[in-house]
Amino acid sequence: MLIDTHCHLDDEQFDEVRDAVITRALDAGIDFMLTIGTTLESCKKTIKIAEQFASVKAAVGIQPNYCAEANDGDWEQIVELINHPEVIAIGETGLDRYWDYTPFEMQQDFFDRHLRLSQQTGLPFIVHMRECGDDIIEMLRHASESGPLNGVMHSFTGTVEQAQQCVELGMYISFAGMVTFKKSEDLRAVAASIPIDRVLIETDAPYLSPHPHRGQRPNEPAMVVHTARCVAEQHAMDLSEFAVISTSNAKQLFAFGP
Repeated sequence: MLIDTHCHLDDEQFDEVRDAVITRALDAGIDFMLTIGTTLESCKKTIKIAEQFASVKAAVGIQPNYCAEANDGDWEQIVELINHPEVIAIGETGLDRYWDYTPFEMQQDFFDRHLRLSQQTGLPFIVHMRECGDDIIEMLRHASESGPLNGVMHSFTGTVEQAQQCVELGMYISFAGMVTFKKSEDLRAVAASIPIDRVLIETDAPYLSPHPHRGQRPNEPAMVVHTARCVAEQHAMDLSEFAVISTSNAKQLFAFGP
């Protein structure tokens, strides 16, 4: 069994096929899926999906590229939503210097809010990082001064050094379909460098379809098997051995199942 620790099942691409997508995931041996909110409305939809499917849990937060669109009161409603029984994580949050949708100072403010909320509630947090690894690590270091960090760097694409710093701060490192791409030798080297008890896998569906389905849309949780096999190879493991460890890691961080 595997766990897809990061997907966006609320995406409209799944609206007409969501039941079939989840059935295919279960048939492929995907035990649980964590569907991630990015805006207040997205979070409400993720919770409804989690209520409908026993194999799906929800995370709620405001993704950095959407912070500027948040209305007054949206953050307060996110804080309320974390009390829902299907919500097991906070996010996704983080920073993004690739897109220019939200002023960076505003991203930092919202990232800090998510980090403090995680420390206050004990729920793990999920970090989006794009072209701002050092900025993320600086904020994680600052947050760690207030208490332990309990989170994951999602769809990691940073360097070996950045990954090591994140692990030293108590973070898990999650890999998505990009690690399987033919030109991703550097990222596979990062995957090989991570202590096996800190490795997670994800799809980021409907995005980032792994090889040999690269370019296919939508990506879906069943395809996490390809990412798992690739990361297992970096640790000289067979898929079944890696599945046991990565699933244990996911359950250590997130409250999946009993």
